[in-house]
Amino acid sequence: MMKSLVLKNYGGLGSVDFAEMPRPIIKADEILVQVHAAGLNPIDYMIPKGMFKPILPLKLPHIVGSDLAGIVVETGSMVTRFKQGDAVFASIFDLPGGSLAEFAAVPESAAAHKPGNLDFVQAASIPMVGLASWQTLQERMRIKKGQKVFIPAGSGGIGTFAIQLAKHLGATVATMTSTSNLELVRSLGADEVVDYKKQAAEQVLHGYDAIVGTLRGDALEKSLAILKPGSQVVSLVGPPDAAFARGRGMNFIMKIVMGLLSARIIRLAKKSDARYSFLFVRPDGDQLSEIRKLIEDGHIRPVIDQVFAFEQAKDALAHLEQGRARGKVVVQLK
Repeated sequence: MMKSLVLKNYGGLGSVDFAEMPRPIIKADEILVQVHAAGLNPIDYMIPKGMFKPILPLKLPHIVGSDLAGIVVETGSMVTRFKQGDAVFASIFDLPGGSLAEFAAVPESAAAHKPGNLDFVQAASIPMVGLASWQTLQERMRIKKGQKVFIPAGSGGIGTFAIQLAKHLGATVATMTSTSNLELVRSLGADEVVDYKKQAAEQVLHGYDAIVGTLRGDALEKSLAILKPGSQVVSLVGPPDAAFARGRGMNFIMKIVMGLLSARIIRLAKKSDARYSFLFVRPDGDQLSEIRKLIEDGHIRPVIDQVFAFEQAKDALAHLEQGRARGKVVVQLK
């Protein structure tokens, strides 16, 4: 058995508590990782509220969390890339297990060797935001040198990483943040910075090729005004679209529901001659290996807001839920 932070039933963070759970039994293509640190993401406090039940069905009780860094203690018979004692980092989002536990089963395909210049806490802060940024900017948008990218919420977990990746790709980057975080986002490479307490992005930004959607509702809709024709909007927070439903193999009714949810933003984007799509991040060890190289070469650095002990994991989730974290919140287990 192992100590774990567990979602017992839907009902918010009040339904999350510590419990003893069976130590994972790994499959042939998995590694067993002794978790040293677990990075938190907003979805970790949204899932307990039931916000993702239709698209992310869980078998309860479920271990909370998806980002981790730790040491390989066991390897499956088919594993070739890792051995006992290796330091690794991974995202196990949308997979059966969770990261806020003493041990986690990780598919070999989801893991990568930990960046040599990061400790476990720093490494655990990377997977979800790194993969979300990579899959948005590199894979979906195919950002090229000279393009202009708007990344709202620049001081948040995704923002602090995506700004750095977009700059590495050669883009001109604009972001939006509060007065107290202006210097932080500039230090990460942001070229144009909007203080949302004083101005609206659509008042000062023009001719942008892409928007990384990190804000919901009106904020995303209003930001469409900064786009030039032929641009693209990729949202990491929704609304989900019909293409996402098809990719998940959802039934006909869910495809219609997703289509209806995204109809307004798709219509508004078309008025700006832009394409809208929703991205649901997936685990990918090969992409994490590419990200590791960028970190080791000094192109990207982690931004840590606060580190909590394992016993304070519920407090860490509550802190993240307040929405004022500068960078990532991490739970240290060892």
